[in-house]
Amino acid sequence: MDIRYSSNPNDVKRYTTEELRKEFLIQDLYQPDQVKATYSHVDRMVVLGIMPVTKEVPIDQGIDVWANFGTHFFLERREAGVFNLGGPGSITVDGEKYDLGFQDCLYITMGAKEVTFSSADGSNPARFYLVSAPAHKSYKTTFLSMTDAAKRPCGAAETANARVINQFIHPDVLPTCQLSMGLTQLSPGSVWNTMPAHTHERRMEVYTYFNIPEGNVVFHMMGQGQETRHIVMQNYEAVISPSWSIHCGCGTGSYTFIWAMGGENQAFDDMDNIPITELR
Repeated sequence: MDIRYSSNPNDVKRYTTEELRKEFLIQDLYQPDQVKATYSHVDRMVVLGIMPVTKEVPIDQGIDVWANFGTHFFLERREAGVFNLGGPGSITVDGEKYDLGFQDCLYITMGAKEVTFSSADGSNPARFYLVSAPAHKSYKTTFLSMTDAAKRPCGAAETANARVINQFIHPDVLPTCQLSMGLTQLSPGSVWNTMPAHTHERRMEVYTYFNIPEGNVVFHMMGQGQETRHIVMQNYEAVISPSWSIHCGCGTGSYTFIWAMGGENQAFDDMDNIPITELR
């Protein structure tokens, strides 16, 4: 498991490009029959990439759960959200099987003991993107398709940011302890996300970008509003955003991204907005 510790914003101002990428960028998430895990000490979020090809893969494969979490199994004190970004696949949670197609989601409650992942066809494997947050209460493991998500259209073609925010794991859709996740789709011709930029001191966030056309990239913006930085990202990569950092991006073409949040609250109207003209 890759461990990422918290970073001081004053230190980040002095980071080189490679230091910035090493600290916040998560790459190579999807390797055949492996669990690729990154544990961020920012709100103790865990990001996993799981791509079953030839076998069923357990959630804790290759992870020393006791050493990393002090628990007997991965979700003993955690909840998780999973999106499938690949071919058809399934997740089995304590004996109950859930089939997930492209962009389907599964919320897995705290206390789920045996969780495994498989692909329907190894030549077109599922790509399971999972984010886990600490939890204190069990809810209900729930399958969510795109039709179940709460939809929030925003932006405009004139400002190149017309998009739909699809809220999956969200207080308006189902109860969770602290984890929130959703999928934002940009309209053709739109390239900007999350503008005007903002921070929220009470919650960290993780983005993963996909559906990036071949030969294109996304410039992910981060840092404090007066000290912005950027990380160039490619398909299926993820990026950690501490609470003090903005989190927005601009692509060389349209794309889709998944956001995941965890922290003190689940309020979505307590953002600290930064006027575009005040960014530096």
